[in-house]
Amino acid sequence: MGKKTALGPYRADLVEQYWRWEQDPATLVGYGRQTPDSLESRTEGLAHQLSSLGDTPRFTVYDVTGGGAVPVGTTVLYIDQAVRTAEFVIMLGPEARGRGLGTEATRLTLDYAWHVTNLRMVWLKVLEPNAAGVAAYRRAGFREAGRLRQAGYWLGRVCDEIVMDTLAEEFTGTTAIRLTP
Repeated sequence: MGKKTALGPYRADLVEQYWRWEQDPATLVGYGRQTPDSLESRTEGLAHQLSSLGDTPRFTVYDVTGGGAVPVGTTVLYIDQAVRTAEFVIMLGPEARGRGLGTEATRLTLDYAWHVTNLRMVWLKVLEPNAAGVAAYRRAGFREAGRLRQAGYWLGRVCDEIVMDTLAEEFTGTTAIRLTP
């Protein structure tokens, strides 16, 4: 748990909330998606995700600034066991953006990647015009590793997709992981 956010497991009872965040126009644009999903399709997809977590840690992000734990987003690590790396994906609902919650949730997920799953590198892709996302990823410890030229669309215009990464050895600060005997 951080100062602003906490991570918990994906939950079947939050499917409608996950779906609403995924249908938000800024989320669709940020992921380069062109079509929304139906709630029925998302419910089926979540059931599959929950039954086959395997090497894919999926977290619900909670805002803990108001005294309770309010779900505000998700993070995922798509792990490649053969090379001990993972792709990182985050989604925040509109109400959670611009408050530093994404940066902290990213750092908590990286903490898990380094100290629980023993990964050595985590990477992500972000559309170049998503300046807020790029800045949040940099604050969390990612740096640009390269770019895929003209690989995406942002509001109907072709754009580059930036590839960012971070290494376990670059993780600064103490771990939030607590073990009890």
